[in-house]
Amino acid sequence: MQYTFIDFLALLGSLGFFLYGMKTMSESLQKVAGDKLRGILAAMTSSRIKGIFTGFMITALVQSSTATTVMLVSFVNAGLINLLQAIGIVMGANIGTTVTAWLISLLGFKFSISYISLPLIGISFPFLFSRAKKKKSIAELMIGFAMVFLGLEFLKESLPNIQEHPEILYFLSSYTDMGIWSILLFLAIGTILTFVIQSSSATMALTLVMTNNGWISFDMAAAMVLGENIGTTITANIAASIANVSAKRTARAHLIFNLVGVFWVLLIFNLFLGEINRVLVGLGLASPFDTAHGIPVALSVFHTVFNMANAALLLGFAPLIARIVTRLVPLRVEDEEEFRLKYINTGILSTAELSLFQAKKEISVYARRTKKMMGYARNLFNAQKEADVEFFFAKVEKYEEISDRMEEEIATYLTKVSGGHLSPTGSQRLQTMLKLIDNIESISDSCQNVSRAIYRQKQKNILFTPEMRDNVNKMLDLVEQAQDIMIENLDDDYHNVKVDSAIDLEYKINRFRNKLKKEHIKKLKEKEYKYDAGVIYNDIISHCERMGDHIVNVTESIIERFD
Repeated sequence: MQYTFIDFLALLGSLGFFLYGMKTMSESLQKVAGDKLRGILAAMTSSRIKGIFTGFMITALVQSSTATTVMLVSFVNAGLINLLQAIGIVMGANIGTTVTAWLISLLGFKFSISYISLPLIGISFPFLFSRAKKKKSIAELMIGFAMVFLGLEFLKESLPNIQEHPEILYFLSSYTDMGIWSILLFLAIGTILTFVIQSSSATMALTLVMTNNGWISFDMAAAMVLGENIGTTITANIAASIANVSAKRTARAHLIFNLVGVFWVLLIFNLFLGEINRVLVGLGLASPFDTAHGIPVALSVFHTVFNMANAALLLGFAPLIARIVTRLVPLRVEDEEEFRLKYINTGILSTAELSLFQAKKEISVYARRTKKMMGYARNLFNAQKEADVEFFFAKVEKYEEISDRMEEEIATYLTKVSGGHLSPTGSQRLQTMLKLIDNIESISDSCQNVSRAIYRQKQKNILFTPEMRDNVNKMLDLVEQAQDIMIENLDDDYHNVKVDSAIDLEYKINRFRNKLKKEHIKKLKEKEYKYDAGVIYNDIISHCERMGDHIVNVTESIIERFD
């Protein structure tokens, strides 16, 4: 078997295909999912036990823990579930993959979801041209989903087909009598093979072939199974390499969970296998140490008991694992993604008044995220390199999605609170809060409009004069100052509101806008800059002024109710 440079390029292409499918699926999930799917997932993972069951069921259905963890990374990347929920699903996925092992050992059956990938693309492709955004997004989701599994299949095919040529591994039979070193060697082999083949199920089948041929014993096969549990985490980590921080943490949590499990089993390896042998012999089954025919069932028992015991042992340590991966994958400014609510994601508190206090804090967080979005818009305006332009524009678009989601979730929360017992003052506060989040969402809409105008200018290579650039930056300064005062007013107790400062800044923004508009008309007539540059310049200034209106509306909404 020769492995050429073309084969190596095919491997790289397969990896790129897989990662692109992962990216497509993640982005379309964010467009399609909405609160309905998120609510279902939240209900299914509201406790770690439910999360484990969810992971078990998904993996049992798709017949691949690798597939489950890849999808899981995508869910986290789309903000549908958080890190702790993901860890529970990871534990369940490890148990679910044992179903495949039983099917292989007892029935020799394995279903590959890649068989339906091309038909799925064929069905979805026409909808890419639909004018309905939802249908188009669903088509992108289905095609991304299919591409992920096609990519896995291409990865498998772009490497030497070890499954069809198990004799390649015959030489391994010479390394089975070195004690602990043999166990570690076969653990490493199981890890590498699972990564290469991209399927723990395929590695399990290969392990069974080797045992049936008498090349390795039960203990070496069990070591390979432990390696498979590590190898299956590598694909998810590759998938997370292009995802956000939360998805990277999920992939690392999967790796840590499996590494810890392998470590403690290695400490009691011989005792563990001995107990499995004793139970099987006691049930009247063949001993895996005496005959190769007894190994398939024994391996399935070992795989199942190991994963169930590991989940049971580490279930209570999920918060600790979350803290560890948070340290391992720190949140950097350039890759920060804030998908979820900070204060009100735990449900209604015992009293409606306390729930309003939580909502007040969440609204302040919401306002800060629009300020961060504004910072990305300014960075976009001053960016020179194409890569920076794309990066900051993508950030603004991402935060606009976050803003829409936050407004909807806070409004839903306040609607639930309104059903409780509220004092007249509490009812007034609730109505004001609904008005506040509406204005804050309008701020993010205006910020997005500013960014889209800037992006249009960058894409068309339209140049602004130095004076135009200075004027835009001065306008952005005024808007950011207004946002700072808005945030201070929201952070306070709604009684010490800086009304005069807020109104004064809004007046400055309006006056500066009027001044620039007059100059704009004059300079267009005098042809100091081109018409297309003037149109975009005027759009940016107008959207900034509109943003200033919504910012001062936040302060005015506060004093209307709490003055």
